Amino acid sequence: MEKVTINASRSYDVLIGNGILDRAGELISAVLKAKRACIITDDNVDRFYGERTVSSLNAADISTEKFVFPHGEASKSHTTLLKIYDFLTEKGFTRSDFIVALGGGVVGDTAGFAAATYMRGIDFIQIPTTVVAQSDSSVGGKTAVDIPAGKNLVGAFHQPRLVICDTDTLNTLSPEFFSDGMAEVIKHGMIKSAELFDILSAKDIKENIVDIMRRNVTIKGQVVENDEREKGERMLLNFGHTLAHALEKYYNFSGLTHGCAVAIGMSMFTHIAEKRGMCKTGTADKLDALLTKCGLPLTDPAPIDELFRLSLGDKKHLSSGMNIVICSDIGSSEIAKMSVDEYEKFLKG
Repeated sequence: MEKVTINASRSYDVLIGNGILDRAGELISAVLKAKRACIITDDNVDRFYGERTVSSLNAADISTEKFVFPHGEASKSHTTLLKIYDFLTEKGFTRSDFIVALGGGVVGDTAGFAAATYMRGIDFIQIPTTVVAQSDSSVGGKTAVDIPAGKNLVGAFHQPRLVICDTDTLNTLSPEFFSDGMAEVIKHGMIKSAELFDILSAKDIKENIVDIMRRNVTIKGQVVENDEREKGERMLLNFGHTLAHALEKYYNFSGLTHGCAVAIGMSMFTHIAEKRGMCKTGTADKLDALLTKCGLPLTDPAPIDELFRLSLGDKKHLSSGMNIVICSDIGSSEIAKMSVDEYEKFLKG
């Protein structure tokens, strides 16, 4: 089992290994004294891992309740959040209890935001079960729900007490869902690590998954430690996301998955940057080759005028303009500050 320590406003460990879900109760008990937990998960994850997690916590003398909501981005909403609050109050949960987020990014973000706000904040544990959640969203304390105006516009920074990444849970993902999560893994290589990018390009990803996840969590952790509240360096983690969120909004958060949208956003921005001399020649082709290896798309027919308009509703849009993440080379990234007019010219060419 690998361990990466995140030294944010509150330090915590990320544990990564095969078959560690059944040790969840033991691992949590080493960190928390609390003996009552609410496991929050979705219906897909619950079928595979709900009762195993309950059994593990019960074996460690942690009593549990379980709240299950429908899978999918549509559940990452205030409607679900209010149902969680009602469940917690009905079951008598207090500040001395804790939440376990068992699932992918939607579960982690929603359950984490519930933990951040219920009784002004209670402890929570992340048990991510998807590629994107293990490599990215479970680490760093960003929690949120979506509103009609856009993704993640209402949320809070709330660090977990522990993250348990059992890479065996990735074996139950469909090939398409596994591929979808790889977009965030590729993103980490693009912005911070040519070594990770080369491993992804040259090696069998599933055979090296524990090492790959460790590298991802280390990269994410270093960025979070340097900029927990996303005022500077942490913005680099948004590479590809400005267009991705616009694409998701264009398709009303259905039909185009988050990872596919991020892949398209990374490819489009890198091709534009290379064309404008902001990126080393050949970088876009290397990126496209890895995205293709991982089964991810490179382009989308959505009108660029609409994507420009929709991207102005993203969190990267400030009163002074836009913060755009550009990779000048594999493993090297920077934040380009543009006015809205400059961003429009950049995007539309």
